[in-house]
Order: sequence, then C-alpha cells, then structure tokens
Amino acid sequence: MKKYRVMISGGGTGGHIFPAISIANTLRKRFPETEILFVGAEDRMEMEKVPAAGYEIVGLPVSGFDRTHLFNNFKVLVKLSKSLLRAYKTIHNFNPDIVVGVGGYASGPTLRMAGWLGIPTLIQEQNSYAGVTNKLLAKKAKRICVAYENMHHFFPAEKITVTGNPVRKDLEEALSKREEACKFFGLDAKKKVILVVGGSLGARTINQSIIGGLGRLFASSDVQLIWQTGKYYWEEATKHLKAYRGMGLYCSDFITRMDYAYSAADLVISRAGAGCISELCLLKKAVILVPSPNVAEDHQTKNAMALVNKGAAILITDKEAPDQLVPVALEAIHNEGKLNTLSGNIASLAQHNSAERIVDEIVKIIDTHTK
Repeated sequence: MKKYRVMISGGGTGGHIFPAISIANTLRKRFPETEILFVGAEDRMEMEKVPAAGYEIVGLPVSGFDRTHLFNNFKVLVKLSKSLLRAYKTIHNFNPDIVVGVGGYASGPTLRMAGWLGIPTLIQEQNSYAGVTNKLLAKKAKRICVAYENMHHFFPAEKITVTGNPVRKDLEEALSKREEACKFFGLDAKKKVILVVGGSLGARTINQSIIGGLGRLFASSDVQLIWQTGKYYWEEATKHLKAYRGMGLYCSDFITRMDYAYSAADLVISRAGAGCISELCLLKKAVILVPSPNVAEDHQTKNAMALVNKGAAILITDKEAPDQLVPVALEAIHNEGKLNTLSGNIASLAQHNSAERIVDEIVKIIDTHTK
C-alpha cells in the first residue's frame, strides 16, 4: 500500500479550511497510511478547526499586509521573516513528498520554502480572480487546480486543471430531506424558505438589510426565514426579533446543521466566497449574492459575476443591499419560474468529485517526482 507524506498549507476562513480538510480526508480514505501535516496562521481559525478534524497543524506568525496603515507593515515583514524560517524548519523536519497550498496567509511562506527546497507544489485556487500571492507561487508550482474557466489569464495554461472546489459531503446527502430539515428548524415544509448566511463571523450589510426589512418579510405569511447572523451580530439581531416570534423564523449566530439549512432553502442570500458558491452550484440553489467589498482584488464581485453572466445568480452590491435586498428576495421567492431558472443554470456550473480529482493530481505529481 502506498504511503505518502503530504503537507497542506493555508486557511484564514472556512472557505479555505473546509476544502483543505476535504482534500486531506480524501487522501486518508484512499491511502490510509498517508501522513498529513497542516501549516496555518497562528491566530486564525484553522488552529481550531484542523485539530478538530483529526489532523496535526503547525502555526506560522504570518499576517496580511495593512493597506490602510502602511507603517504597520514593518511588523508584518518581521512576522513574514519568522514565518519563512519556521516554514523551512517544518518542511525540513516533515520531509513531505508534496506541499499543497489552498490560499490564506500561511500558503505564501510555506510554498515559497517548498519551492526553494525542491519539493513539488500544487496550488488550489478557489476564486475566479487569482490573488498576487498565488500568481507568484504559480511560477514553481507543478499543477494549479482551479474552480473557474479562463484562468489562463492568471496562470500558465499548461499547468491548469479545472477541478472545482471541494465541499463538505454532508451537504449533498441532505438534499432529499426537506421535511426533516424544516422540522429541525421548526418551519412549515409547505411554505417557502429564505436562507440568509454571511459566514461564521457575519456580514454587517446583509444583517442590517434583513433587520431593516423584517416587517416587509413577514407581512406575507407564506415566507419563512432561516438566518445565520454570525457571532458579531447576534445580539443586535435578537433585539429586533421579539415582535416576530412564531412567524416562521429561525435565527442563530451559527447554524450547526448547514446541510439541513440548505435542504430547507428555496432561495439563499449570501456573500460570494468561492467555497460557498461551489456548494450552491452542487446543491442547485437559487441565490442572491451580496459580494463583500472588503476582500483583496474585490474577488467576491468577480466570483459573483462569473455566475451572473450565465444567468445563475442575482447580484446586489453592498451599497444597494439596504434598499434592494429584501424587495428583490421577496420578488424572487414568489416567482417559481425565476427560482427554477436560477436553480437550473447554477447546477450546470457544478464541478463534481472535486476533492477526488485534486488528489488524482497530487498522486500524479508525487509518483512522477519520485521515479
């Protein structure tokens, strides 16, 4: 039985961490003897999520550049130097057959050191618009696994393989459980459900738009709401919910059963992170995307436009959301033809078995390199 040593680096958000864990799980399932080590950023959520998934992780003191306060970047450069040194030591001690970068602060120094040490690397680019770090790392990468077409604008075409972004297995398995899902949230399976989600921390504009539109949402008794506020906005949201108790509403700072939430939803309102979009494509969900304006290279808007241009999503900008989000959502939820069109178009963009396809590429690189 083949035994590989694989290092996976990156994180920062669930959109980076969950695909990384999916890749690790697929490797472990196919090659049970494989040794896997994660490398993340010390103060980011991967330091909690990765051990919870059963994997060892090493933290780097790396952080992002401060585009607003340039003088703060002296500390960033010091952290980067320390991170490069720690990445070098970690790679030297673990001696991986390959290093896989999934994006996030830790990917840069880890893949840079791997390339310097002559260890093959693979990049998993989740967005439709590649960031500066991955474009630099691509020069030495053996393979770049992408989720969108036309990525040759950023990477050498001969290195690109379209695999899609890995998603959590439990999400697809729950699609046929709508009645069970609605019961879990205390909702009526015969009525329409809007799911609002802005990530584990929350999305300020989306939450404020929903708060401002609660009266309009529940003026119609045939619409129900599942609302994940994120931990930063839970208290504010609950202050406004007292008048709407018993009206088809489930609200939480964090939804533990996202498989049920997606299964129950007829329409989803979300930011436009790459991981979320990949899930929505596989789950065939009609969606209104409100891209975050606070991300590098405005890549969420570019992710959203990749869907909008194919009639697979509705786009509302962050500025438009307070006035337009709830009215547009209500118009869509009452238009069965619109929901069906959006669902059909987004389903056509789905990439299936992404983790398995990425593992195929990992194995090819290792086997070629070790011949």
